[in-house]
Amino acid sequence: MDAKLVTNLLHELEPVVEENLERHLKITKDWNPHDYVPWSEGRDFAFLGGEDWAPEQSRLDPVAKVAMITNLLTEDNLPSYHREIATQFGLDGAWGTWVGRWTAEEGRHGIALRDYLVVTRGVDPVELEVARMAHMTAGHQVDKNMLEAIAYVSFQELATRVSHRNTGKATGCKIADQLLLRIATDENLHMIFYRNLVAAAFEAAPNETMRAVTNEVRDFSMPGATMEGFARNSVTIAKAGIYDLRLHHDEVVAPILRNWKVFEREDLSGDGEKARDELAEFMAALDTQATRFVEQRTRLLERQAARAQA
Repeated sequence: MDAKLVTNLLHELEPVVEENLERHLKITKDWNPHDYVPWSEGRDFAFLGGEDWAPEQSRLDPVAKVAMITNLLTEDNLPSYHREIATQFGLDGAWGTWVGRWTAEEGRHGIALRDYLVVTRGVDPVELEVARMAHMTAGHQVDKNMLEAIAYVSFQELATRVSHRNTGKATGCKIADQLLLRIATDENLHMIFYRNLVAAAFEAAPNETMRAVTNEVRDFSMPGATMEGFARNSVTIAKAGIYDLRLHHDEVVAPILRNWKVFEREDLSGDGEKARDELAEFMAALDTQATRFVEQRTRLLERQAARAQA
């Protein structure tokens, strides 16, 4: 992407950033991570004379446990995400204010999730720390231009919201469900901020924005995809219906594309039109894949139920 176009877009979109930052600050609600942690359940570990973690101490459903660990380790890489968006957007003016505010809000998520899991002994804290060290050491680095970055986070924030919300429902714990609902609300507001930026970018540079959107939909992966065991855990999460291809198509990608009216736009030409055709073809294929996955999952669950009754 041409460097001059990036610079021009950063300047052209700054009033949109400022407007949406003001909107965000008016409607978002500050909250305290410690309010969502049942501290009365806490007790010392062996290092301080208490008892170390044992599997039977966790009250979490095994699948919910996998989902919460995956979500937390994803949140842990916040320093890398901050670096990426600060590099793309800069730290001056409204862009810089948003980068800082977004980072501060996201920081609450990892704090609250870790405190909840450690205090309730929901997961092995030693394994969790080993995984955190490995994942954060590897970091998160992507090769995206500015338009691809804001397109990506539009989808990613909504995907994270869906994942957190469904994880909360799967935990079987009222406190965890309440916490993850609070986090999901933050993620939804972040999605709206980025979604509005892309809408403005479509008006300023429709063809370039269309290409960026197509690239990000086609190559989408969650930010935690590089963590060890992510593929295996994703299958577990998908089989449980917490986050799968059907949800990705129906509740994440399709609604945002409708909001941008990508298939109704009349201002595309050249590579913009080509990118939209590619997107339409990809979405059709994704819909087919999603249907096939749901059918396979249904058959699997039916076989498992039949074996349980035998």
